[in-house]
Amino acid sequence: MNTAQRRRPELAAFLRGRRARVTPADVGMPPGFRRRTPGLRREEVAQLSGVGVTWYTWLEQGRPINASAQVLDAVARTLRLDQPEREHLYHLAEVPYEPDPQTAARAVGPQVQSILDTLDPHPAVVYNSRFDILATNPAYRDVFFVPGALRTRSYNALWTLFTMPEPDCPLVFRDTELPVMVATLRSSYGLHAGEPVWEEFIRRLSEASPLFARLWSVGDVAQPGSRVKTFRHTAVGEMRMTSVSLSIHGMPECRIVVYQPDDEETHLRTARLRDLRAAPTAVQT
Repeated sequence: MNTAQRRRPELAAFLRGRRARVTPADVGMPPGFRRRTPGLRREEVAQLSGVGVTWYTWLEQGRPINASAQVLDAVARTLRLDQPEREHLYHLAEVPYEPDPQTAARAVGPQVQSILDTLDPHPAVVYNSRFDILATNPAYRDVFFVPGALRTRSYNALWTLFTMPEPDCPLVFRDTELPVMVATLRSSYGLHAGEPVWEEFIRRLSEASPLFARLWSVGDVAQPGSRVKTFRHTAVGEMRMTSVSLSIHGMPECRIVVYQPDDEETHLRTARLRDLRAAPTAVQT
């Protein structure tokens, strides 16, 4: 049985289970006649989602039909799926999943966000195994959300670093640092090979960046770990920082990465960035 054949029964069971937990009252519908099973009927899910009853029935039966992101979003809203459940739905339906940055940031929870904020002026970020940026603190945004990065409109660190103009890139020594990041990505890819969202991400980034495509083809593998990296900022100059990765309980394959000053000059410069942010005439990056 191939991957698609395994996922379809799981998709069917997942949709039935989610449908059973949503009552008519949850979606503003009258209870109607006595129901043989809890939750919404298939035709009600189809109606509320704006899709055909036959199409939704086939989807819930695990038939090999194609689903668009728009339709899956509508079904997810009807079934009141949270962010992890929505992503799971996309994976089972074999549709590339692009997380909404604001939704993903909320998914880390207030406790994790509070930890990130407490670490200021040390830059801190939550990455998943694909280097999607799930949450940040102000110090991270000071260092990394420079104009070149903002123009990429991406909440993925790899996508930003490989597609932004090189003169704008805050990462110094790209020739040595970017291969390590790609090798780290490949280590995680081993757990997700064949998954549509991962394959689409690799394909799109390879098309957008010949450098990424070349490094990806090398096949090197590395695990996340502590490294000394050098960053540049137009307002304060170069900063040497040690990156430390911390796993997060309850968030598999996600980690907090904290950047600690590696020398006294960097310590002063990170504090200077915080002062610039707080000043009424703060430099906008």
